[in-house]
Amino acid sequence: MAFYKDERLALFIDGANLYSAARALGLEIDFRKLLKEFQGRGRLLRANYYTALVESDEYSPIRPLVDWLAYNGFSVVKKAAREYTDREGRKRHRGNMDVELAVDMLEAAAHLDHIVLFSGNGDFRRVVEAVKAKGVRVSVVSTNTSSPPQVADDLRREADAFIELEDIADMIARPRRDQSDDPASDEDE
Repeated sequence: MAFYKDERLALFIDGANLYSAARALGLEIDFRKLLKEFQGRGRLLRANYYTALVESDEYSPIRPLVDWLAYNGFSVVKKAAREYTDREGRKRHRGNMDVELAVDMLEAAAHLDHIVLFSGNGDFRRVVEAVKAKGVRVSVVSTNTSSPPQVADDLRREADAFIELEDIADMIARPRRDQSDDPASDEDE
């Protein structure tokens, strides 16, 4: 999919879904590189990151990331995850940001030329269809090469373009651990 330097662009990142897709490929997203990459592809107006947080935990592994994103050019949209007890009596947490992301995409569509959705969740197929009807191009970033694929086929087909996460890994991810552990890959100092 082509990106045009003068187009108004926004990123909508389903945090949990992007994390799962990246993990399935053995990648760790470098959000500084991701932001810079898409700033170079058009006039980036907004980079939204959506996540649910467990408020009761003293330490959450996602909290440092969320704080960093908020201070480094991302708009973080978050809500508290709901606690519930499963059938075995274990405490679990559930948090879903689909409605927030979908509403924000629809509201932003009037001000954008191109939306990049980082998610493979098939529930977003309808909002992608609605945003396209408003004249906005939509690219979906996820992975179809992992086993199992992390992108719903109907979402991939609805998008104007599908961007395979693995194909842009060099631009938005940290080097893979297996490469950095290889002494042959180190340059002589």
